[in-house]
Amino acid sequence: MPSPHVETVKLDELNCWRIRHGQAELLVAQQGAHILSYQLAGQPPLIWLNDEAVFKAGKSIRAGVPVCWPWFGNLARNPQSVQDMRQSNDPAPAHGLVRATDWELLGIETQGQSLVVELVLPMPQGGLPGWPHPVDLKLSIRLDEQLHISLTSHNRGTESVSISQALHSYFAVSDVRQVHVEGLDGLDYIETLDDWKTVPQAGDLHFTGETDRIYLNTPPQLSIVDPAWQRRIQLTSSGSRSAVIWNPWIDRAAQFSDMAADGWQRMLCIETANVMNDVVTLAPGASHTLGVSISSAAL
Repeated sequence: MPSPHVETVKLDELNCWRIRHGQAELLVAQQGAHILSYQLAGQPPLIWLNDEAVFKAGKSIRAGVPVCWPWFGNLARNPQSVQDMRQSNDPAPAHGLVRATDWELLGIETQGQSLVVELVLPMPQGGLPGWPHPVDLKLSIRLDEQLHISLTSHNRGTESVSISQALHSYFAVSDVRQVHVEGLDGLDYIETLDDWKTVPQAGDLHFTGETDRIYLNTPPQLSIVDPAWQRRIQLTSSGSRSAVIWNPWIDRAAQFSDMAADGWQRMLCIETANVMNDVVTLAPGASHTLGVSISSAAL
């Protein structure tokens, strides 16, 4: 296999790397260790790069694969053990503290037929602002015939730490109204748009309006079936028993200054997560890895 090609690029205010390895092209921002896009030669993108995304220092990016950590979504909706980790009276930002922070590139190296990219979050001795816990964080990206993403948390402190987290993946689709998700039949989910009720899933998930659901006790494998693009996007998760499925639809997308009016049609989020009762508690010295492998196959 030819040597990988690594190019340093600047998207407005953000430093990024464009990496080509075999048939794959990957774009990663230093801020947030944020995968912005992933595509195989001759195919539509797998990871969605929002045309209207804003690349400003200190502003989280609505595209790609944001890293949500050490809590997911609204902190007040998290289990009490996760809420108790924060020690600040200031408003808690949505999806945690690491999406708008610069990470350090640990290395880009070939391992056999694979290319491995590793980034680490420099953790101050006193932890993050309002979150004083010495937990090291590493994001690993491996390119082979698939895209493998893993987020490892290592508690180097002397007290247990509870976190919720997600790899908030935006998948590119032909038209969200025409795709469906397999692997959810029979699962319970929390319907956040209807007073957070718990509801059973019947059959595959099709999309007819705004969707924001937390699926519980999810299996390792889920699939997005996209007939117009004649492909199935396959997700294989590890270290996770929950998944969040989200699409803003028309009215909600219209409220976003960083999404085109029809941008909602071209994306679907399936977030590999540890949320609700799937909280992660790290004993002193313990580590946890949340991971997802992404591939596509013809229908």
